[in-house]
Amino acid sequence: MASLIEKIWFESHPAGCLLKPLLWPLSKLFGRISQSRRQAYQSGKKAVYRASVPVVVVGNITAGGNGKTPVVVWLVEQLKAAGLNPGVVSRGYGAKAPYYPYRVTPDSTTAEAGDEPVLIYRRTGVPVAVSPKRAEAVTLLEPEVDVIITDDGLQHYALARDIEIVVIDGQRRFGNEQLIPLGPLRESCDRLREVDFLICNGGKPQPGEIPMQLAPASLVNLVSGERCEVTSLQGDLVAMAGIGHPPRFFNTLQELGVFPVHCQPFADHQAFSEQELQQLAQQGQHLVMTEKDAVKCHSFAQSDWWYLPVDAVLPEEQAEGLINRIMKVKEEYGSSSA
Repeated sequence: MASLIEKIWFESHPAGCLLKPLLWPLSKLFGRISQSRRQAYQSGKKAVYRASVPVVVVGNITAGGNGKTPVVVWLVEQLKAAGLNPGVVSRGYGAKAPYYPYRVTPDSTTAEAGDEPVLIYRRTGVPVAVSPKRAEAVTLLEPEVDVIITDDGLQHYALARDIEIVVIDGQRRFGNEQLIPLGPLRESCDRLREVDFLICNGGKPQPGEIPMQLAPASLVNLVSGERCEVTSLQGDLVAMAGIGHPPRFFNTLQELGVFPVHCQPFADHQAFSEQELQQLAQQGQHLVMTEKDAVKCHSFAQSDWWYLPVDAVLPEEQAEGLINRIMKVKEEYGSSSA
């Protein structure tokens, strides 16, 4: 069913015409509810939390994965290099923490904190907190950080923000440009005129968009931490991806000159069982996955399981402009609260 929905949204599948009489009214209702909710926060009818430090939202207007998390990791690394102490907050989608707000620790599982928060914490080491109410996560980190980055949350208007960054899938763009469920949009494309930065992940950027590429690094072994080039593995590879758009990962492997004997897509945020992945791995000599998958598999990983980290790469001049904008906002807030 999920595959059909994506084909309707992004590939003009004929089923879209058949289902339009049902989906179009629901799409209109979704739009009215979303707009009404946003207006309630903008008018002051609903409370908005304003943090004591700058808040930078990294989000999108479409459902599914667009490459937000690599951008968050990139921002954290850039801000640390500039001398700031960033923290990250997230909803913790698909997880259930023992309490909220919940701070991610070295022992946190993806079942407690969510895939992306665990990945970001392990990759960067900065403070990461999760809560369905992002303001709660912000208040937990405020005493020790001087800038907050939210992983997703463009539509979470209960939290005031200073800078909005939208990440766009440069290949699929906005599909049929219809609101959920007729299309992939959480908000209309008009919303893009209000944000501060547009980052185009792959594809051909449009005027005003910052081009970004995801550059693969060396493979990392889930058990030993050993690193090697993907083309150096001997034997058949099996690839898996439980991300918003799995073909992106499989295409990356092919661009690196690797052609797996089997590519297994999974639903985004799907939990994996040891038995399930062992059976999958038996179809080849090595199992290769995304870094987001790997954070869910460390506890039962085998010695021939590997993950492929990717890094966001932005043009130097435009990247500098983005970071300088955040630094300027930080200066307006005053000295660090940490």
